[in-house]
Amino acid sequence: MSALLAFLKSHTAFLIFLGVFSVVAFFGTILLLPFLIIRIPEDYFLDEKHPPAAPPGHPLWRKFLKLVKNLLGFIFILAGLVMLVVPGQGILTILIGLIMIDFPGKRKLECRLIRNPSVLKAVNYIRARAGKNPLKTSALPSSSPF
Repeated sequence: MSALLAFLKSHTAFLIFLGVFSVVAFFGTILLLPFLIIRIPEDYFLDEKHPPAAPPGHPLWRKFLKLVKNLLGFIFILAGLVMLVVPGQGILTILIGLIMIDFPGKRKLECRLIRNPSVLKAVNYIRARAGKNPLKTSALPSSSPF
């Protein structure tokens, strides 16, 4: 017991930071996730080969925006992983982060996550409360390893 108390006393700043982060992440996801979820097009998950739309503008501006989007997505994924053990919407936050970043195999992973019945039910519940149509998903192929 004294070892635990010594550990807590020696890591007070980190524990305070973790507590503040937990509270901010909890309320941040409550406010931000619904906004992002209702902005997903209802047919976004219909095809695993969904072509990315190139935003208009100068190529340097597009690269800058892509970098910012990827950094923000990475932050969402990290926050979601933390929220798996602290209060918050961990799986939904990870899903939003994955939607934001670019990497090989992204579409397959997104589609796999959204096909999880509990994730799809939570996402569509949020969309219904906002007056949006539910997300449409394609059926999982029977030969898929997922």
